[in-house]
Amino acid sequence: MDLVPALEEPLKKVLGPATAKVMAEHLGLHSVGDLLHHYPRRYEERGQLTHLADLPLDEHVTVVAQVADARLHSFASAKAPRGKGQRLEVTITDGSGRLQLVFFGSGVHKPHKELLPGTRAMFAGKVSLFNRRLQLAHPAYELLRGADDEAAESVETWAGALIPIYPATAKLESWKIGKAIQTVLPSAQEALDPLPDSLREGRGLVTLPEALLKIHRPHTKADIADAHARLKWDEAFVLQVALARRRHADAQLPAVPRKPSPDGLLAAFDDRLPFTLTEGQQKVSKEIFDDLATDHPMHRLLQGEVGSGKTMVALRAMLAVVDAGGQAAMLAPTEVLAQQHHRSIVEMMGELAEGGMLGGAEHATKVVLLTGSMGTAARRQAMLDLVTGEAGIVIGTHALIEDKVQFEDLGLVVVDEQHRFGVEQRDALRGKGKQPPHLLVMTATPIPRTVAMTVFGDLETSVLDQLPAGRSPIASHVVPAADKPHFLSRAWERVREEVENGHQAYVVCPRIGDEEDDPKKSGKKKSPEDEAEKRPPLAVLEVADQLAKGPLSGLKVEVLHGRMHPDDKDAVMRRFSAGETHVLVATTVIEVGVNVPNATAMVIMDADRFGVSQLHQLRGRVGRGSAAGLCLLVTEMPEASPARQRLNAVASTLDGFELSRIDLEQRREGDVLGQAQSGARTSLRVLAVIEDEEIIAEAREEATAVVEADPELTGLPGLRTALDALLDEEREQYLEKG
Repeated sequence: MDLVPALEEPLKKVLGPATAKVMAEHLGLHSVGDLLHHYPRRYEERGQLTHLADLPLDEHVTVVAQVADARLHSFASAKAPRGKGQRLEVTITDGSGRLQLVFFGSGVHKPHKELLPGTRAMFAGKVSLFNRRLQLAHPAYELLRGADDEAAESVETWAGALIPIYPATAKLESWKIGKAIQTVLPSAQEALDPLPDSLREGRGLVTLPEALLKIHRPHTKADIADAHARLKWDEAFVLQVALARRRHADAQLPAVPRKPSPDGLLAAFDDRLPFTLTEGQQKVSKEIFDDLATDHPMHRLLQGEVGSGKTMVALRAMLAVVDAGGQAAMLAPTEVLAQQHHRSIVEMMGELAEGGMLGGAEHATKVVLLTGSMGTAARRQAMLDLVTGEAGIVIGTHALIEDKVQFEDLGLVVVDEQHRFGVEQRDALRGKGKQPPHLLVMTATPIPRTVAMTVFGDLETSVLDQLPAGRSPIASHVVPAADKPHFLSRAWERVREEVENGHQAYVVCPRIGDEEDDPKKSGKKKSPEDEAEKRPPLAVLEVADQLAKGPLSGLKVEVLHGRMHPDDKDAVMRRFSAGETHVLVATTVIEVGVNVPNATAMVIMDADRFGVSQLHQLRGRVGRGSAAGLCLLVTEMPEASPARQRLNAVASTLDGFELSRIDLEQRREGDVLGQAQSGARTSLRVLAVIEDEEIIAEAREEATAVVEADPELTGLPGLRTALDALLDEEREQYLEKG
């Protein structure tokens, strides 16, 4: 591999150990190359100042503004009883608003001399509220000046009319990062270009050294646009090449074609179905069966709204593989879900799941469950059934990936809720086949097309967007508990009404509430506003207790959470499924796959503590039968807050794809990508997954062509270097997640 010595130089050699340590610990920057790719968040113009009126509370900000007024006050305090305490209040303005700066004690002398009215400077600090006014206490600042002792450096650093503002931390202000970048900027000339020349010239993009220079020291807005256009292409293209190489490598692998026999297990199962498959289910099943019939492994992502019948499609694929003499494994993220899948699949198959037993049907197979908490004897039997081929279908958790688990002939792996499994875990399970098995990945989190291309770019995508007949609509409402407490009382009345009508309800809380997860109690006194803001999230155990003694007294209330013993969890779920429990108070363990058609109401406490997609997932647990569903989102957040807007969005639509767009726009795609697959998140700095849809689609085409022509990328050393850097980052993340 061609090393890039200048860009691989450790920062401690170039900037000194102290600065390098802060950069490594707080910003994850270790080498000259890392620092060059730490791009400005935005730019301030000399003549045009930030809108002080729009500053966000509690955030670390950098502003450029002019001193309007500075006053020094003396006061008496415990440390200075004779009125010798000093406080400097400086008012700065940008034309749109004013902001108060305050300095105390020995910290007043330097700013008192330097921050004279008319002085322009950059200020950095955390925005707080004092006496209903925004202020920065003890901000760091850098004067913007020309002719004095630091003139040369100052003019050099702020040469352009555009001042770059970098993502910074309290320990390292934006302008200090800017100065460090000035030090390493000459090394940008040695950056190896990852884009093939033909691609770069064909699209009129500037070279990488030029882009780095223009993003850090732009003279005009056109410079910034040039740099962004180029760097977005780098990110999209390098990521798509990584995915294209993965697809290419997968396509070279051999696999056993699996075709269902016309009068085998699948046909017998279809004959038993009491309903017809939706058009969507039939179309997606055909795509899957076509893939299974080929001699290289299927890699398919099946997206479907909550309740769109993904499990049915996956089960039919598994039966087709068993028909063709293979075995199928379904990997679920939690034990509760694995048990639920096992139960529902055995129920759907009936006597077809009783292979080797008396009363089993002619084509029957055995369906086994394998989880980490099973007793030794049951586990040993399950593993024996797999290695002998007695069991055609196994459903399990991570326990399936262990070395000890062997299959007779693994033909298909189905992964449920993909974003909880990394690529490595998929690979570990795929390694259990004599030849690589086919792979079907399912997710109930609707993913916009661009995210699917960015995150699951190594998979073909199928979408189930119709709900099966018989599914009912779900009405969702926000319950503002602080503004309108009577709404919350009404919510509990609604739960009672549902139970009186023969139905059941869920109450979801963000926390369990046993001592282990109690937040550390701090000794400081807080104001009532602080209390509402900072109180710990509501907990399952406390809420269940209050409901059973209060508004839901007389009803059978049970709890379910992740720290219960697996047998207890299973028993609670069985009682709830059987209708013996009226109200289940749970954490998000019920988020995925739990299926109780008689549950019609859900109350989500502290709903603002959950993400949009998670709320949508949770809501999908009700309305699964013929009766309409009701979801109440309880929050204490004020009406104008972003949290309330998020909840209003969830209440206003049942379209998961629409919600996932809102989610992305609000949370920045980093979080969404980070959840979905490591690597993609950290590598995207300027590429915006939703806005840059065209670039991503074009980069995918270009990447596929480049990889097909030269899979080893022998003629593109710069691209290989960029790829190694990206994949190292992915690997590091896997090791951290371990």
